[in-house]
Amino acid sequence: MTEIDRLTALFSALGADADARDWAESEVEEGLPQLARYRLLRTVWQDVDAWGTAAPQWVAAYRTDGAAADAVGRALAAGLTPEDLGTLAREVARETAFGVLYALTDPADGSLPAEVEEQLPGWRLAELTPAGAPTGRHLDALHEDFAELEPKGGVS
Repeated sequence: MTEIDRLTALFSALGADADARDWAESEVEEGLPQLARYRLLRTVWQDVDAWGTAAPQWVAAYRTDGAAADAVGRALAAGLTPEDLGTLAREVARETAFGVLYALTDPADGSLPAEVEEQLPGWRLAELTPAGAPTGRHLDALHEDFAELEPKGGVS
């Protein structure tokens, strides 16, 4: 089994389907941490999607407890359904996730004077081996693939 075949199988197991081989080839041929990238973006999408797919459960929980209990109660009283609230919550989560991924690429958002931003530290996500050791590769520009990996048939 070649490294591309091994990675293709892992990408397929993560749900990359028809694109699995392309992701694997990119990792091997370009030396990019594509498996780590795909895994992270898939995980983010699972969390984003949960706001839509699990709406009946979280709406019921919020009705009885939580910071948004009053707002959820008012929304339901006004005629919104748990599914409506799930659609709204998923969209907010999607926008927030994109914003965080974008900020990883460029933390300077213009909210501070340039002379202050120039002195502030940045950050990056690093790939680790399955045993937890750094590989020396970093996940960059994650926001660029975020929309492309949106689950098909996700709550909209």
